[in-house]
Amino acid sequence: MSTRIAARRTFVDGRFIPATVVIDEGRIAAVTVFDPMADTVLPDDAVLLPGLVDSHVHLDEPGRTEWEGFATGTAAAAAGGVTTVVDMPLNSSPVTTTPEALDAKRAAAAGKLAVDVAYWGGAVPENLGSLRALVDAGVVGVKCFLAPSGIDEFGHLDAAQLEECLAELAMFDGLLIVHAEDPAHLHADGALGPRYADFEASRPPVSERAAIRRVIDAARRTGARAHIVHVSDGEALDDVRAAKAEGVRLTVETCPHYLTLDAADVPDGDAAFKCCPPIRGAANRDLLWAGVVDGTIDAIVSDHSPATVELKSNPDFGLAWGGIAGLQTGLSSVHTAARGRGIRLEDLLPLLTTGPARIAGLAGLGVIAAGAPAHLVAFAPDGEFVVDATALEYRNPVSPWHGQTLTGVVRETWLRGESVFRRGEPVTLRSGRELVDTSEAVQA
Repeated sequence: MSTRIAARRTFVDGRFIPATVVIDEGRIAAVTVFDPMADTVLPDDAVLLPGLVDSHVHLDEPGRTEWEGFATGTAAAAAGGVTTVVDMPLNSSPVTTTPEALDAKRAAAAGKLAVDVAYWGGAVPENLGSLRALVDAGVVGVKCFLAPSGIDEFGHLDAAQLEECLAELAMFDGLLIVHAEDPAHLHADGALGPRYADFEASRPPVSERAAIRRVIDAARRTGARAHIVHVSDGEALDDVRAAKAEGVRLTVETCPHYLTLDAADVPDGDAAFKCCPPIRGAANRDLLWAGVVDGTIDAIVSDHSPATVELKSNPDFGLAWGGIAGLQTGLSSVHTAARGRGIRLEDLLPLLTTGPARIAGLAGLGVIAAGAPAHLVAFAPDGEFVVDATALEYRNPVSPWHGQTLTGVVRETWLRGESVFRRGEPVTLRSGRELVDTSEAVQA
């Protein structure tokens, strides 16, 4: 038996129109004219969106479940309007660098998923030459670091290993996603003290720029696909533009914290704001927004990388754990900032839906269209709320947006037509699936 969800503003084919979404067996059977007698009719102050896709999430399980975990992380996703996440190969233990480690991660996820989950694998010095087996086991691509990752068992690649890795992936058109910082320009090693300015200076923009250029050069030579994660340096986008114009197979992402936060406002000693590469200043933020508007940036994703309160409570920016918890607040924080710049929600949405889906090879997600899974979100773009870190679904109540007023409220999230989140209610349903075969992304 089909069900129908109607809204006077439904995001279809890049614009908002009155429509009714007809759902049959978890899939969108049709998108028809607005029907005020549908089973569910959104109020006039809400819009109906496709479920968001976040291709950069650290769920940290198995091994560091006290940092996050599949249960809490996917609940936070549902509460943030995200219906598909792609889990990073660290900071779990074991790191996802072998098929056996992927099996361990999948076993840990069983019965805990509030939304759908796909997986990234890892490329480290020890598994070069064996990446095809990892991709064949079900990961959507592999991630490497060009500087120390902070996790001893996940080593970084030097210039020669980067080239070797891309050449290997080019043989079967695999994707490499890259944490791009050049260690030759990093100065952080040990205590730095509580001043945020000292931490920011320890990881200067030139490090990111040099690493991105290295990736571009290697991708050009090998013909491989490369993706730069969490770009924080707005000036690096000029190199990205030039590479794309040349035909280098390159995509890039940035994150809500880089688009909405300002280094000048980061309180000294507050490691809720610490991440690598760091949050930079307002002028740099403007350059990132220019990259959003002109299409240089392909996706906006959270890089949700939480840790325990204890690890985030050290007032020394050199010693505290780096990582931003932003999965649940991503849509609202970016929408708030975009609105202040006159950027329409319909122009922002592709970077939160089809953009990350395309990067991760998850075809058919992030749209409201016949044949797509019925992943939907009721969003009130004019609604406001004050972020309370203790009320978020995260395992650890840490957020750099704590106390901020954000505009845009996720009221309800549907996964395959089934409500998995309603604002004000706990997330209890665990109907999420693993997407270990990318063709599964469009299967209801």
